[in-house]
Amino acid sequence: MKEVSVPVYYRIYKELKQRIARGTYSVKLPTEKNLCDEFNVSRLTLRRALEELKRESIIEASKGRGTFVLEEKHEEKIGTLTGFTEEAKRDGREATSLVLKNTLVAPEEDVAELFEIPSGGMVVVLERVRYLDGEPYGMERAFLNPMVDIRILNVVQRDMSKESLYYIMKSELGIVLDHAQETIEVCRMTRDEARHLQVKEGNFAIARERHTYTDHGLCVEMVKSVYRGDRYRLKVVRRVE
Repeated sequence: MKEVSVPVYYRIYKELKQRIARGTYSVKLPTEKNLCDEFNVSRLTLRRALEELKRESIIEASKGRGTFVLEEKHEEKIGTLTGFTEEAKRDGREATSLVLKNTLVAPEEDVAELFEIPSGGMVVVLERVRYLDGEPYGMERAFLNPMVDIRILNVVQRDMSKESLYYIMKSELGIVLDHAQETIEVCRMTRDEARHLQVKEGNFAIARERHTYTDHGLCVEMVKSVYRGDRYRLKVVRRVE
């Protein structure tokens, strides 16, 4: 059988990708001229290799400054029910938060219906900007259902800039989380979201809405989130039944 030759640009792309993964290039790539000389190729061939790296959001070209290595995206496996802090610890990263709101509110209509809150009832709303290693990754607005456990109301007295909500619910309150239903779509950031996440208004983002249920079938949490599209990706594992 005749072997299929691998295009030169693809071999360069794989080599540069491996160098970036090893940390050989951790901040900036050599100039195009230097790379062309090293690999003995034309600029056209080299640029095809660089385009593959750009397409995967591994590098970014800045006119007049050069080509820079982008920070690795945070990857979340959406088949596993974990919180932002737990995901960060799994990856060996530090999760912190800026609390924008942590208080009791009269629930919005969709929240009241989902939680089956009686007229005049209150829910906890916890709104935070989530950071990984000091960089803003997303904004989360969580509504918590005190009908599941009245002690949930005490979350408003906690320092949620440092604490994990899922740790409090599972380890301190003994709430058993069973499953979650989630919708995910692409959106554009509002002015307020872009300001907090330090990107341009209108940038693409990942919008998520999660409904988390206990082992008794009660919805304990609704979270509406927006994550930076350039720093976040979701991984789905599908199994054959």
